[in-house]
Amino acid sequence: MIDVTEIRKDFPILKREVNGKPLVYLDNAATSQTPQQVIDVIVDYYQNYNANIHRGVHALSQEATDKYEVARQKIQKHFNAKNSYEIIFTSGTTHSINIVANGFTTLLEKGDEILVSAMEHHSNIVPWQMLAERTGAVLKVIPMNLAGELLMDVYDELLSNKTKLVFCNHISNALGTINPIKEIIDKAHAVGAAVLIDGAQAAPHIKADVQKLDVDFYTVSAHKMCGPTGEGMLYGKEEWLNKLPPYQGGGEMIAEVTFEKTTYADLPHKFEAGTPNICGGIAFGAALDYMNAIGFEAIAAYEHELLEYATQELLKIEGLKIYGTAKNKTSVISFNIEGLHPYDIGSILDKLGVAVRTGHHCAQPIMDFYKIPGTVRASFSFYNTMDEVDVLVKAVLRAKGMLE
Repeated sequence: MIDVTEIRKDFPILKREVNGKPLVYLDNAATSQTPQQVIDVIVDYYQNYNANIHRGVHALSQEATDKYEVARQKIQKHFNAKNSYEIIFTSGTTHSINIVANGFTTLLEKGDEILVSAMEHHSNIVPWQMLAERTGAVLKVIPMNLAGELLMDVYDELLSNKTKLVFCNHISNALGTINPIKEIIDKAHAVGAAVLIDGAQAAPHIKADVQKLDVDFYTVSAHKMCGPTGEGMLYGKEEWLNKLPPYQGGGEMIAEVTFEKTTYADLPHKFEAGTPNICGGIAFGAALDYMNAIGFEAIAAYEHELLEYATQELLKIEGLKIYGTAKNKTSVISFNIEGLHPYDIGSILDKLGVAVRTGHHCAQPIMDFYKIPGTVRASFSFYNTMDEVDVLVKAVLRAKGMLE
C-alpha cells in the first residue's frame, strides 16, 4: 500500500485553497499535478546548465545533452523499448499521432482501409480523417456498447487484407475503459496492418511493455504522469520509423545539407527537428523516476479502491447515472444527474473547491452515442484520498439541491 499522506506532501499545489475551500483536484485525466521532486529538476536545469544540446562543445551543452539522453534511456526502460532511438521526443500525444499520420501519406493508396475505435479522443480521430482525405483511404469505426466496451466481434468483421492501420486508445479518457489492446494488436497483425495505441490515459496507471504488446506505435504525454506540459514521446518500431519520412525539416534532423540535396539524420533525430523542449525531456525522466519509486502496481491497486468507493457513493445520489461501466476500467467516473446540465454542476463544484471536468472531453462521438451534451468527469490519481471522495459526493449533493 502507498502512504497517501506522505505522498501528498510532495505536491505543493495540494496545499492551496480555491474559493476559500481546500482544493480537491479531480481533473487528473486532463493533467496530473507535479511533485516537488520534478519541479526541482526543472529549476535546476534553468539555474545551472541551460544550454542547447547535441551541438555544443562547451561544458553546459555537454551536460544538458547527457541528461537529455539519459532521460530518453529512462523512457526506453520504462516502456521496455528495444532501442533508445525508438523513443522520439515530441510535444505530446497529439504531436506524436500527427507524425505517424503524416508519414503514412506516402504509404497508403486509394481504397486502403484504416480502423479507429468509437471511443477515441479527437486527437486520435482528426489526423486519420485528414490522412484519409489526402490518400483516398477509407476510415471505418469499431463500435462500442452502452457499457463503453468495444464490440470485438464487429472488429473481427471489419478487419481484412485492405486494413493497413488500426488506431485505439489504451484507456478512454471519457469513460475510463481499459481496452483489450493486445487482442486488437494481434488481430491487426494477422491481416498485415500496423497499430498505433494512444497511451496518454494509460501511462499514469499502467506500465505498458511495448515489446510484449508487439505494438508498432505507442504515444504518451508527460503531463498526464506528473511531468511537464508540452512534452511527450512517440515509440515506434525501428522498421516503421525508418519507413516514415521526416515530419518537419530543420536543424538536428539532417545529416548533410546542400542547396542541391539534403540527407536525413539517423533515428531518433530524423523526427526531432529544431531545438527541443530540453528541460521537459529531462523532467519527463524525473517524473518516471518518481512514479516508479512509488510503484505502478501499488498505484493501480490504490486507485482501484478510490474508483470503487467513489462509484459506490455517487450511485447513492438519486438521478445520478454513470457513463462507462466496463468491467475493466480505471479511475475515471463520468456522470450526469437527470435534468441537470453538467456545466452547471461543475461550476458549483468549483465554488466548493472541487476541480472536475465538464463537457465532451474531446470525445464528442461518445457523447453523441449516448445522446447527451457532455458529462461531469471526476478522475482520480494516487494522491487523492477517500476523504476527498466524500467531499465530492457532498458537493454533488449540494449542487443537485441548488439546481433542482
